[in-house]
Amino acid sequence: MDQPIIFLIDDDQQVLRAINRDLRARYRQEYKILSTASAQEALDSLLELKNKGEVVAMFISDQRMPQMDGVDFLCRAINYFPDAKRVLLTAYSDTEAAIKAINDVKLDYYLTKPWDPPEEKLYPVIDDLLDDWHGSYKPAFKGIKVLGYQFSPKSHEVKEFLSGNLVPYLWLDMNEEEGRRLCSVNHLVPKDFPVIFFEDGTIIKNPSIIDVAGKIGLNPRVKNDIYDVAIIGAGPAGLAASVYGASEGLKTLLIERHSPGGQAGTSSRIENYLGFPSGLSGADLTRRAITQATRFGTEFLSPQTVKQIKIKEGYRTIVLNDGSEINVKAIIITTGVDYRKLETQGINDFTGAGIYYGAANTEAAMCKDKSVYIVGGGNSAGQAAMYLSKFAKQVCILVRKDDLSATMSAYLIDQINGVENICIKGKSEIIEAKGASQLQQLIIRNIDSGETETVDADALYIFIGAKPYTEWLGSEIIKDGKGFIETGRELNRYNEFDKVWKRDRDPYLLETSCPGIFAAGDVRAGAMNRVASAVGEGSMAISFVHKYLAEV
Repeated sequence: MDQPIIFLIDDDQQVLRAINRDLRARYRQEYKILSTASAQEALDSLLELKNKGEVVAMFISDQRMPQMDGVDFLCRAINYFPDAKRVLLTAYSDTEAAIKAINDVKLDYYLTKPWDPPEEKLYPVIDDLLDDWHGSYKPAFKGIKVLGYQFSPKSHEVKEFLSGNLVPYLWLDMNEEEGRRLCSVNHLVPKDFPVIFFEDGTIIKNPSIIDVAGKIGLNPRVKNDIYDVAIIGAGPAGLAASVYGASEGLKTLLIERHSPGGQAGTSSRIENYLGFPSGLSGADLTRRAITQATRFGTEFLSPQTVKQIKIKEGYRTIVLNDGSEINVKAIIITTGVDYRKLETQGINDFTGAGIYYGAANTEAAMCKDKSVYIVGGGNSAGQAAMYLSKFAKQVCILVRKDDLSATMSAYLIDQINGVENICIKGKSEIIEAKGASQLQQLIIRNIDSGETETVDADALYIFIGAKPYTEWLGSEIIKDGKGFIETGRELNRYNEFDKVWKRDRDPYLLETSCPGIFAAGDVRAGAMNRVASAVGEGSMAISFVHKYLAEV
């Protein structure tokens, strides 16, 4: 843990050396002692210390200094560290100013020079003040801090990206005390938000996701000229494929457009995955898989979006959104699915400002003691309801069917029935979302009777099914009517009308209509839509990659 700081300011170098020496002799094991002869230099350094998350336990300032007097310095310093103890070094003639400062800056103590011997005149005073400071001290969060408006789509995007990439961060609302203080000392204006503070003291204002990715150390550029296999999408299927590909000696590249884990990665609790009887979170599963893949040598490229696959002779070329190209021998498409959008009046107006697709983990703290609604009756909706019920005053699940029995696993229904602050409204649909700058109300209609009611709502989470992320694929890769990728024997029915498969052999089980390009997980037509089956398909795809590479 970083040591709290005792900050010394005195323009007399001899006095500064003396008090520095005495304080280091007594406190250097527990505190960092910083000193300067310039009050302005001290003020300039306070902003950097504040942004880095350092903590000042005590200021000891001389009263008579040429740039500004000690009382003036302390008045300015408390804007940065209001909880720090404040001590004034004075000559006998400055006693009146010191007494006045007790009221002006809530001065904790004034020391008259000289303080010899320190064992009698310095240490007892400092010990007492530091003991008092420790009584109310709470260690500051060390790491990334995100400052912004709670109901801001851009702030939500940044938070979701950081949490999805397993990067710890502290959220600070600019309307709360610490947020207002950071706004003030950094002279921030509304167009700057969100603002991200990094542990080294640097800040970035209103950043793009690429800016954030570069700063947290994600790899936006490839390192090799050609790869044996490139996996597009880092959900459970893609992560499994990358683990098996790299562990079996293939030069493996994993490309993810946003954050690893896919929809499973946002799950608060996966309880039916083999080998974890107590369940595990999607974030935990993702963290384990990423660690495993990178340990075996997988190169992880994120955030990068693939916009095209070009096929030429024995090679496939992946074209990224920035125009760069990557040559690969084989490709596994594991892009998964996106949440379907709810096309209801007002929903788009408040998306990211009280209305969220998934993201129960990211915004759960905002729901404390509030009324939350969930649309959807699948397992994702049930897991979100269970998690949000720990924070919210009331969680209400809206479903179009009579109940959850047709769409949700029995174990989740049993859990939900045992939670007092979760209710289920069957035969219900939202017909409008209302609010000013954020969601405030929902108009709900009973499907059978047509009757409507208006309810107060602080948040709405939407889980109404998914659509495959395949719009970027060209026509050479066959998809079914819903956009899912056809693979294996299913391609034979297309051959009746058009010779889509032009090899002498039959396509492998997970192979698409383009030889050497495979699909696995939820993006594939006929997939089981379970984490375990996605992991299995991703692993299986690597065995087919080996067979394909042996042919070329």
